Amino acid sequence: MTLPKHIAIIMDGNGRWAQLKGRPRTFGHVKGTRVAKKIITACSKKGIKNLTLYAFSTENWFRPQAEVSLLMTILRRYLKRETENLIKENIRFSVIGDLSRVPKDVAETIGKSIEATSKCTGLNLVFALSYGSRQEITEAVRSIAARVEAGELSADEIDESVINSSLSTYPTPDPDLIIRTSGEQRLSNFLMWQAAYSEFYFTDILWPNFTESHLDEALHAFSGRQRRFGKVSANDNLEKFPN
Repeated sequence: MTLPKHIAIIMDGNGRWAQLKGRPRTFGHVKGTRVAKKIITACSKKGIKNLTLYAFSTENWFRPQAEVSLLMTILRRYLKRETENLIKENIRFSVIGDLSRVPKDVAETIGKSIEATSKCTGLNLVFALSYGSRQEITEAVRSIAARVEAGELSADEIDESVINSSLSTYPTPDPDLIIRTSGEQRLSNFLMWQAAYSEFYFTDILWPNFTESHLDEALHAFSGRQRRFGKVSANDNLEKFPN
């Protein structure tokens, strides 16, 4: 089976899962964190090189303050508890997004986890935190414009490679497979530039119910797809037009 080099997951459905059980949305986030841990370990064992999890979007800041605070607490506790396990499993941790909006204690914990796992050579685990793709692209444009203004770069030299290297995801390769749970079928401001030729896998499973078996189903579906990147496969029969 052909495995993707980079999987990105939009972990959706925590709140709905909790509501279906008559529990507060925060209960779903706690359960979702446990599922994320299992999926991270599963991807590591399967030999996946890169895994990006959409942990918290720029739009999520508009949620009720109590929910946002709990999400930040969950993240801090997860990193404090799991960093040693990440090192044992040879998983390198990093973050993309605007950390200036993250509480200071959480940002400090993130920095410590990044430093502690920096020499790991296995799975590259990326949390998209306080992340929005439009904001990322906007910042990249500003960075490129500043380079042009400083005379470091001419407008004619701006190409895809320049833009890629200006994004926060660089040098992580673009995702081969993007999984979204809970039945929603949209990117929700996630890796819009990077997803140009990604394969998409949508499932109705709510994230707290997502298991390694569901991950295997997504990987199997990916393996059966033909990725042409806009080209024509050598096996395709081209229609012959009369002279």
